[in-house]
Amino acid sequence: MKRMPRLIIALACLLLALPAAAAEPAPVHGLAMHGQPKYPAGFQHFDYVDPNAPKGGEVRLHAIGTFDSLHPFIVKGMPAAGSGVMFETLLTSSADEPFTEYGLIAETIRMPEDRSWVEFTLRPEARFHDGKPITVEDVIFSLEILKTKGLPLYRFYYAAVKKAEKTGPRAVRFTFDGGDNRELPLIVGQMPVLPKHYWENRQFDQTTLEAPLGSGPYRVSSLEPGRFVVYERVADWWAKDLPVSRGLHNFDRIRYDYYRDTTVALEAFKAGEYDWRLENESKKWATGYDFPALAEGRAKKEEIGHDRPTGMQAFVFNQRRPLFQDARVRQALAYAFDFEWTNKNLFYGQYTRTKSYFSNSELASEGLPSPAELAVLEPLRDKVPPEVFTATYEPPGSDGSGNIRDGLRKALDLLRQAGWTVEAGRLLDAQKRPFAFEILIDTATWERIALPYARNLERLGIVATVRTVDTAQYKNRVDAFDFDMIVDVWGQSPSPGNEQAEFWGSEAAVTEGSQNTIGVKDPAVDALVAKIISAPDRETLVARTRALDRVLLWHHHVVPHWHIDYDRVAYWDKFGRPAVTPAQGVQFNAWWVQPARAAMK
Repeated sequence: MKRMPRLIIALACLLLALPAAAAEPAPVHGLAMHGQPKYPAGFQHFDYVDPNAPKGGEVRLHAIGTFDSLHPFIVKGMPAAGSGVMFETLLTSSADEPFTEYGLIAETIRMPEDRSWVEFTLRPEARFHDGKPITVEDVIFSLEILKTKGLPLYRFYYAAVKKAEKTGPRAVRFTFDGGDNRELPLIVGQMPVLPKHYWENRQFDQTTLEAPLGSGPYRVSSLEPGRFVVYERVADWWAKDLPVSRGLHNFDRIRYDYYRDTTVALEAFKAGEYDWRLENESKKWATGYDFPALAEGRAKKEEIGHDRPTGMQAFVFNQRRPLFQDARVRQALAYAFDFEWTNKNLFYGQYTRTKSYFSNSELASEGLPSPAELAVLEPLRDKVPPEVFTATYEPPGSDGSGNIRDGLRKALDLLRQAGWTVEAGRLLDAQKRPFAFEILIDTATWERIALPYARNLERLGIVATVRTVDTAQYKNRVDAFDFDMIVDVWGQSPSPGNEQAEFWGSEAAVTEGSQNTIGVKDPAVDALVAKIISAPDRETLVARTRALDRVLLWHHHVVPHWHIDYDRVAYWDKFGRPAVTPAQGVQFNAWWVQPARAAMK
């Protein structure tokens, strides 16, 4: 007994000598990609909503083409417009921050400083529409089924998730492979949570017109394949009073009516057949809205500004085709597209020429590379075009008169350098094979842009055939990379990350249904994408993204189109809306029906 104090002292000294155990990360309500969330714990609602917005009424919207499925998570089929409203995710993003996620199905989030794992504790009140609780088992099931049978983007997004495991009655932990992928905790939180008990006896990779069980604010009320689908608000939705939901999802019913043609769809809007539309055609915006209800104030037409990146829309070369594998050929064909004439004569001067894959944002490259960009690019100097270091990218331009002879002369010079010759008005390769390809489109709207482009290509001796197919055939062909040239769009977020691997990654180039429609297979691009994903702070992310932008541009993968920095919105005057529009632009799910106005329509 007399020796006990000495033993206690010895043990205490031993404990003091041991390294301190790492403190367990505290649970938080939200995660920001860089820095801290804008909204603190206990916030009541987002700034761009009206928390007292009334619920009720019906909104009628439109869609073009057709649908044959209510399953939006697989490659097969054409999912119905709006089908995402049936499902919810662990986290949800705000529209007034670059990239911040707040708890939705997840009540709290825990994550270590090195972001090597993330743990979500599920809300006890979270429910599927059949009343069954959302469980950890559902979350783990969702990860596995989406990675193995879902859209390719899920395989790319979650490729670095090493395991998902249950760590408590309502806690699930995702552990990540080695490497520095700072956004993985956030994008795992974006994963839709699907009911294991529902899908266990169903084929996940097949289309279905049976509405899948979800947990979102709406469920399917009625439909007629290819003609319409109606979603009804779930009155007792478990998340309706959460801060991230307050002021949103205000319509009792959302109906989408399908139209085969955009011109017919606009006429239907003017006749009052549906209520709200986001216009994406400049000619229609300039000339198509002259109807009595607009003059009388019963319908409205607005341009609402935004600060979101507009990304890249372009004519896209499928570089899996030998015809387009020489960068000089791709560069030459860009000279045949006369944007200035097109903007003046077809678009009423509404557009700005796109010069970046991250247009309308600080992520877009400009001038020569900064020191921070050079630090990323120098190790790749022998693997990227030399112009990346020496020149500012500018797409070919004109004076808008339609005379592009100087540009066509430059194009012919590039084509000759690439081994093409002109004989009897035809462009031929060394084996005397003609330069001919197809421009595949899915709506007649694009014909007025593609046909003038094809006529300019004809002046180079190139036969470019414009072919318009229905939306189902178009999707099938694009998913299988069965095309020569298409029009494609890569939308960008203010915080690029893992999605870039699906846009430009080598693995995505050979994965059917991926968004790497170009077919980019470039180790330098893969390296730059990895750098973006691992960016430790905002400043580094911007520099690395600009570096990637330069490399993509100087490879001449596409013929860039145009963009605008506002949303063109037309609607019948039956709505109320919040006073604030966030940086991401119009948030229609924060609008509501004004019954008195709706009655006067």
